[in-house]
Amino acid sequence: MPRLSVYFVRASLIYLLLGFTLGGLMLANKGILISPMIWGLLPLHMEFAFVGWMIQLAMGIAFWILPRFNKGAPRGDERFAWLAFVLVNLGVFFVTLDYFFDVPWLTFTGRFTEVMGLLAFIMGHWRRIKPFDT
Repeated sequence: MPRLSVYFVRASLIYLLLGFTLGGLMLANKGILISPMIWGLLPLHMEFAFVGWMIQLAMGIAFWILPRFNKGAPRGDERFAWLAFVLVNLGVFFVTLDYFFDVPWLTFTGRFTEVMGLLAFIMGHWRRIKPFDT
């Protein structure tokens, strides 16, 4: 498995742990009322579980499994994929910061950064799916 796929999968597993911890805390709060404010963790739980875990896991496996080139580097120029890894994680970080500090522009910045990360990933791997010469 390529190094970048390992980083994607490891980061996704960290977000899985965080998302399931928050989800378990909210579920426990339904049975034994700890605090009504725990339900405020729902947006953070969804961010960790969807963007942090599911999307990054899919990106890591896609980077590993997409068809390889016959000539040159097997996965082409990996800079777009590394940029995607950084941008997606930075986006999750910005959205998490907005949850704690309630700065309105941080959510927009985080979502924009996540979308730019996904677009960078697509741009870097489009030729692996549909080469230009066919």
